[in-house]
Amino acid sequence: IAERGELDLTGAKQNAGVWLVTVPKYVLQQWAKAPGRGEVGKPRIAKNQGRTEVSFTLNGDLANIHDIGGKPASVGASRERPFVLQSVGGQTSTVFTESSPDKLSLEGIVVQRAECGPPVCENYMRLKRLKIEESSKPVRQSQQLDKVKKEDGKRARADMLFSAFEKHQYYNLKDLVDITVQPVGYLQGILKEIGIQNVKGIHKNT
Repeated sequence: IAERGELDLTGAKQNAGVWLVTVPKYVLQQWAKAPGRGEVGKPRIAKNQGRTEVSFTLNGDLANIHDIGGKPASVGASRERPFVLQSVGGQTSTVFTESSPDKLSLEGIVVQRAECGPPVCENYMRLKRLKIEESSKPVRQSQQLDKVKKEDGKRARADMLFSAFEKHQYYNLKDLVDITVQPVGYLQGILKEIGIQNVKGIHKNT
């Protein structure tokens, strides 16, 4: 830390306690849109039958999601989300902020961990559905393209075989391998669909 420059320990002197909260990626992306040090939302702490319940309400201006995967989308992020409280586990963790490249400030010691849980609502399910559809498109397109390529390749090999049989009625497998330059197993699969193998007679094994 000394190599980085000045270290402000005001938070330690004030014995400030802070919460360390894990949030979903898209909520973090919405927070990043807040101007300067603007407000991103408000936490709410309540008691329910002796249990502490914590939730977070996202600022209304940050709730609208305009694009998913670079494409326009008309859907809003769920504003209210529950916090799932977690123990600090006996560990001592601290939070620092960097106001400039050579200045670090200690904000406080972590006294509570929490995870920003998913809300159960129609808007959230719609958002997740859009994200899943968007992330799966390249995979499906790739699979479809690979399937088309395989089918085109198979048709091309079949056309070569048909052209060969137009010249001669009978071929042994070795000659067809030389003509198509394809593995024996692959070629046998195509031949089962378009031809009949002679197992006896003068044209045996053709």
